[in-house]
Amino acid sequence: MSDRLMVVFALLTTLITAPVARSQPASAETPAEDLSVLREKFLPRTFVDPSGERHGYRLLMPDGYQEDDVKKYPLVVFLHGAGERGNDNLAQLKHGAYEFARPERQMQYPCFLLAPQCPKEEKWVDVNWGSGSGQGTFPETPSDSMQATLGMIDHWTKTGRVDTDRIYLTGLSMGGYGSWFAAGYAPERFAAVVPICGGGDPTWAARYGQMPIWAFHGSADKAVPVDRSREMISALKQSGHSPEPIYTEYEGGPHDVWTQTYARDDLFRWLFSQRRAAR
Repeated sequence: MSDRLMVVFALLTTLITAPVARSQPASAETPAEDLSVLREKFLPRTFVDPSGERHGYRLLMPDGYQEDDVKKYPLVVFLHGAGERGNDNLAQLKHGAYEFARPERQMQYPCFLLAPQCPKEEKWVDVNWGSGSGQGTFPETPSDSMQATLGMIDHWTKTGRVDTDRIYLTGLSMGGYGSWFAAGYAPERFAAVVPICGGGDPTWAARYGQMPIWAFHGSADKAVPVDRSREMISALKQSGHSPEPIYTEYEGGPHDVWTQTYARDDLFRWLFSQRRAAR
């Protein structure tokens, strides 16, 4: 075989065998009918808080789950961003949630996923999203929507269907703030937290105990300053947080880094390997 033919053969072999990375938004790569199938997996539910107020949420059941199933499954709590607020009990699934419902994900990581919806004009945590620092900004009292979310978690853990040592928390943008808040406010509930392009309060660094943390942010984020994630990771490290928090910053990344983050295989492997530290 000539040298030129050998080079051509090597290039063809590389093209055929190279893995294809999935990093595009679901809406750009998934046919509408397939998204419809995924959407049907998220059952509409309503939580009634002690005051009688009703809060809509969606619940993903593990693939193949039966009512008489005695096996306990992990629970992922998913907090959406500001653009998905409302009362249709559907918009909160727009970004990220579908990744957990994909058959290949459920085959490897069967889980419940709880996706509450925050009403318009409300927040998971009452802070200024555009502030360059979160120093001293977190309130001691949860917002109504956050309190309802904690109530939903308690409701489902009491059913006996959830592995209480594997309750995971994640959120994007406004939900990233909510993730930092909930993990610090109620650390005993969660086995790990993944805040994406959000921000916290560095004075809360000691509240996270031994919780595994992996935060993500884009360096060119124009909506939430990247310093909000940087200062949280710095504060955690200075406080001696163990295990050491993981931080991934996408160079030149915009506000939407959640699409590529929730498509990461390494994130799923890491998240579902975590267990709540002994109390």
